[in-house]
Amino acid sequence: MKEFIRKRVLVTGGAGFIGSHLCERLLQEECDVICADNLFTGQKSNIAHLMSNPYFEFVRHDITLPYYVEVDQIYNLACPASPIHYQFDPVQTTKTSVHGAINMLGLAKRTNATILQASTSEVYGDPEVHPQPEDYWGRVNPIGIRSCYDEGKRCAETLFFDYHRQHNVKIKVVRIFNTYGPRMHPNDGRVVSNFIVQALKNQDLTVYGDGMQTRSFQYVDDLIEGMIRSMHTPSSFTGPVNIGNPTEFTILELAQLVVKLTGSHSKISFQTLPMDDPKQRLPEISLAKRVLNWEPKVRLEEGLIKTINYFKEIL
Repeated sequence: MKEFIRKRVLVTGGAGFIGSHLCERLLQEECDVICADNLFTGQKSNIAHLMSNPYFEFVRHDITLPYYVEVDQIYNLACPASPIHYQFDPVQTTKTSVHGAINMLGLAKRTNATILQASTSEVYGDPEVHPQPEDYWGRVNPIGIRSCYDEGKRCAETLFFDYHRQHNVKIKVVRIFNTYGPRMHPNDGRVVSNFIVQALKNQDLTVYGDGMQTRSFQYVDDLIEGMIRSMHTPSSFTGPVNIGNPTEFTILELAQLVVKLTGSHSKISFQTLPMDDPKQRLPEISLAKRVLNWEPKVRLEEGLIKTINYFKEIL
């Protein structure tokens, strides 16, 4: 009988909100998982329940420095992803995207691993095309306060495709749209966590602008499914592929829904719209449907209830 050999998988940013869910899922798929995280925004509490698993290993490491390990697959998620965190040290944010990509691509090249880049819908900037397909090049301000993240992620995509063309590195690029769920950081400044925390504390919900700007919200389990399916596609498929929910909501609708689901007495407070905040953000997901046989399954209300229950526990 042939011996079962576990895939060795490195997840950078594995102690973060999305990374911890990915590590959990990979362990369920009987992988040997190394979680690398410098804990700038990741938290040990996100992975504490995995520490006793003999096939899980946590390494405190910053991917702007080289890392040497033997692996079959790499999921590169390391990078602060909320405006509050990535604007705190913008130079380090860019370094994480660019130097981090170079270091992880070098590792993939040396070990012949397949590497997946967790890119972002932010590569589309404040889009003039709606919804956004993968062949849209975006409209990004290269010198604004969000540029460290937007341009860092765009440069990382460039590096991935250049390593693929020049060195035959096996790459996958997924562009992640707004994602929410348990283990979001309560102070990360993202709209879903902001609204839930404010509602649970009966504080005013902060809506920027008139609240008519739109977003799509996907539950974290749907995203993880899309990432894993992308990793398992034939090597001829590199992406980029949008992974997001194609249902559009205004920020005001989201605020009203959170107030309703929490039973909060919160009112809505309107504030000035921050610089370069996109008016619309919506994925065109026909490529994901066709190639990955993927589309989101969790409805917004269902996912919000699970997320609210998580925040009730930690608050």
